[in-house]
Amino acid sequence: MNSARYISTRGGIRPVDFFEAVMMGLAEDGGLLLPMELPDFRAQLDLWRKLSYPELAFEVMRPFIGNAMPGEDFRSLVQQSYATFSHKDIVPVIKLADQLYLAELFHGPTLAFKDIALQFLGNLFAYFLRQGGCLNIIGATSGDTGSAAIHGVRGKPGIHIFILYPNGRVSPIQELQMASVPDENVHCLAIKGTFDDGQRILKEIFNDLTFKRQYSLGAVNSVNWARILAQIVYYFWAAFRVQEQSAWQGSVQVSVPTGNFGDIFAGYIALRMVAPIHRLILASNENDILSRFFNTGEYAVGEVSPTLSPSMDIQVASNFERYLYYRCGKDAAKVTELMKQFAAEQSISLPGSDSEFAAGSGNTASTLATIRRYHNLTGYILDPHSAVGVCVAEKYSLQDMPTVCLATAHPGKFPDAIAQALGDGTLARHPELSKLEGMPLRKTVIEAKADTVKDFVASFF
Repeated sequence: MNSARYISTRGGIRPVDFFEAVMMGLAEDGGLLLPMELPDFRAQLDLWRKLSYPELAFEVMRPFIGNAMPGEDFRSLVQQSYATFSHKDIVPVIKLADQLYLAELFHGPTLAFKDIALQFLGNLFAYFLRQGGCLNIIGATSGDTGSAAIHGVRGKPGIHIFILYPNGRVSPIQELQMASVPDENVHCLAIKGTFDDGQRILKEIFNDLTFKRQYSLGAVNSVNWARILAQIVYYFWAAFRVQEQSAWQGSVQVSVPTGNFGDIFAGYIALRMVAPIHRLILASNENDILSRFFNTGEYAVGEVSPTLSPSMDIQVASNFERYLYYRCGKDAAKVTELMKQFAAEQSISLPGSDSEFAAGSGNTASTLATIRRYHNLTGYILDPHSAVGVCVAEKYSLQDMPTVCLATAHPGKFPDAIAQALGDGTLARHPELSKLEGMPLRKTVIEAKADTVKDFVASFF
C-alpha cells in the first residue's frame, strides 16, 4: 500500500514521503500532493466506533505517515494536538432537529474548525525541526486559517509565520485573534486586496523555487496535505456519533459550508475510504463558483462578494485541483491541461456529474433566517457559516437518513451577523474572545504583490 507516498496532481515530481510532503506544501511542479493510494477502512469501522477522538485520529492517519516517525511518537503528537481543546469529546455531535445533527468543530484555541488541523500541523513542524533547521511559513487567510495557524506555531523555535489577509475584509475579532499575538515569530500582513489575491500571491511565491529553497518556505494553507489528513478524521467521527445517537446504522449525509474546497475534500477522501457517508452536501454562500460547478459542470470565476460568512468569500478554490485529479481518472496530464486553461480563461467545463455530491447556496437573507429560526426553536445560536450549511442541508434532507452539518466556528466570532439575525440584545459571548478586546494590533498593511511580500519576508533574514 502506497498511502504514505505522495505524488503531484500534475505528475511532474517523483513520489515523496510524508516528511517531504509536509515540508514541501505545494508540489514543485505547481500541483498539489496526494497519496498514491487510499486504504479501504471497511474492516476497521466497527472497532473504530468505540475509540476516543485522539485514538481514532491516530488510527485514521497512521497509514499515511509511513516511516516519517515511530508509531509511539506519532501517538504522542496526536494526543498533544488535541489536549488544547476545551471539550472532552474534542468534536461533540449534538441533535439540532429531527434527522439533523451538528458536529461542533470549534472547541480549539481559536474557536474554529481550522484548529483541528493546525494544532496538528504546528506540532508536526516542530517535531520535524527538533534536530535543528528553520522554517518560514507563509499562509493566506480569509479569516480563520490565519489565527489557527498562528496559534499552532506561536513561540515555536526555528519557525517564523507570515500570514496574509485582506485588509478590512475579515471580522474585527478574526483580526484581533491574529494581530494581537505578541510572539516575535508572528507577522501579520494586511494586503490591499481580496483573499483570492492572497492565494495568488502565495502560489506565485511558492512557484519561485529559488526563493522557496533560499528561505525554507513552508505552507499551512490547505494546499498542505497534512491539513486535509487531519480533517478526514472528523468525518468518520461525526458519522459514528450520529449512528450512535439515532439508532440509524446506515450511511449519513454530511453538509459542509464550503469556500476553498479543503474541508469538503477531506470528506470526499473519507468517503473514498468507505466512511459511512451517503453523500456530501456542498453549501456555498453568494460566492457560489463551487455549487454552480456541481450543478452545471462549469467552473467559472466571478467577482468576490463580501458576505456575512467571510471565510467562504472565495472564487478560486485552491483544493479543487485535488478533486479534479480524481474526477479526471487520475490523469495528471488532463489536470495540467485544465489548470492551464483555467489560468488563461478563468473558466473550465467538465462533462458528467458526481452522485457523491449535492450542492446549493444560501444568501444573506436565508443565512439570517436560519440563525433566527433555530434560535427560536431550540435556543441554539449558529454562526453564519454553519447557518449556510444548515440552510442548504434542509434542501437535501432525506426522509429516513440523518444529516450532520459541520459547525465550523463559534458564533461569538461573528457578533455583527448574530446581532443582525437576533438583535443587539442576544450575544454569543465566549471568554476567550472577551480577553482580546482592546488588545494592541501588530500588523503591516501591504500592497497585494508577490514581490512586495517576498521583500518583507527577506527583510527578517
